[in-house]
Amino acid sequence: MPFYERESVRIYYEEAGSGFPLLIIPGGGLNSSLSSLVTSVPFNPMDRYKDDFRCISADLRNAASGQSSGPLEVDRPWDAYSDDHLGLMDELGIHEFLVLGFCIGGPMIHNLIRLAPDRVVAAALMQPSGFSPKYPDLFYQNNRKNWGPPLCEKRPEITSTMVHDFLTSMYTDRGDFVFTVSRDFVSSIQTPLLIAPDDVPAHPYEAAMEVANLAPNSELTIYPWKDSPSHIEQAVLHAREFLKKHQPAD
Repeated sequence: MPFYERESVRIYYEEAGSGFPLLIIPGGGLNSSLSSLVTSVPFNPMDRYKDDFRCISADLRNAASGQSSGPLEVDRPWDAYSDDHLGLMDELGIHEFLVLGFCIGGPMIHNLIRLAPDRVVAAALMQPSGFSPKYPDLFYQNNRKNWGPPLCEKRPEITSTMVHDFLTSMYTDRGDFVFTVSRDFVSSIQTPLLIAPDDVPAHPYEAAMEVANLAPNSELTIYPWKDSPSHIEQAVLHAREFLKKHQPAD
């Protein structure tokens, strides 16, 4: 089982297929893990795209059902996760790559583009998460209930207060838009983006559409796309076509 290790961080990852590298960020919020690609998202891109790309995915640091671990970096929560993704690509000798992310993958993709714009060639944001004024503390409450307790049980050195501080820094203090970047930043993104909107509290339609309207090189999938097997298949094919179109020539 492959692990990428850096100081006190240990990231479990898997690969499938060959071709231009495609980093896949599973859904599931802070419990994002490889198992989520089977249980929690509309399709498994590791399986569907392994004939097209070198697919790479990892358990998120400290996900309850995953094997990755590392410290809670309260002052830089999103950047710490980006460090893990970029560090894994470095470990594999990959500079440029495509990204496809579900749910929390949306904010993470924006942060990767902010930190490493020369490395992310194009990105597909599938059912991206974002801030909704209707549910301002949704992510704090969900993770306080579903992510924090198993982490504290597994890691006695991590306290409930530390979880509170981390979630407050990650979500409450950044309670606007897509958490990681501003609207002005999205308006400046030159990276091609594919947006596949959803319409549930954790994946607000309004935030996804605002990204699509602001980003100058964006396109949309059909909507709704998760309501039937045929629509999911259309979105799968659209994402494949989009990613293939933007991968660099050999």
